[in-house]
Amino acid sequence: MALAIFDLDNTLLAGDSDYLWGEFLVEQGVVDGEYYARENRRFYEEYKAGKLDIHEFMAFSLAPLTRFPAAELEAMRARYIQQKIVPIIPQPARELLRRHREQGDFLLIITATNRFVTEPIAELLGVDHLLATDPEMCDGRYTGRVAGTPCFREGKVTRLKEWLDETGNNLADSWFYSDSHNDLPLLEVVSRPVAVDPDETLAQHAEMKGWPVISLRE
Repeated sequence: MALAIFDLDNTLLAGDSDYLWGEFLVEQGVVDGEYYARENRRFYEEYKAGKLDIHEFMAFSLAPLTRFPAAELEAMRARYIQQKIVPIIPQPARELLRRHREQGDFLLIITATNRFVTEPIAELLGVDHLLATDPEMCDGRYTGRVAGTPCFREGKVTRLKEWLDETGNNLADSWFYSDSHNDLPLLEVVSRPVAVDPDETLAQHAEMKGWPVISLRE
């Protein structure tokens, strides 16, 4: 059974779930609006430029989770999914997932965005498994720290290799779809890398390597 691996933000989604979660928190009035919006934008621009300090960003993005009990967080997340995520799932992305499902492939999302935000999105897309940056929990509450290796850049390769060892899967005939040059470390190790609506750096790299370039935008 071949692995079909997908980045999430700006690949299967026509937007960035992490950035949109920050926007949602500002709109809900549960964070300092001016400060949070400014920092959210700064981190997003650093990500696109390939300059993101993932540990600094995770400290920022996980901090709001520490302020609320689980039930309240889940209620907020449910509203966020309906308001921010459902409208940015392109039909071509659903069709790509369906084709791999029909081929008998094992579907896996791998994303730097934290599991709290992305777990219901993977379920919504009907994807078999999710590898995401894991927020640490203690006594039923989030601590604001990351548990294990952040699932970002080379960390995606590390996390995937750990998962392969645990599950007995392998990368023979594997696919990986991504929009971002931040995913070049993983794109280089799969059998079939595919650039999806790529940023400029990834588009240039894909052309040089002869990788397929596709669009999942409607």
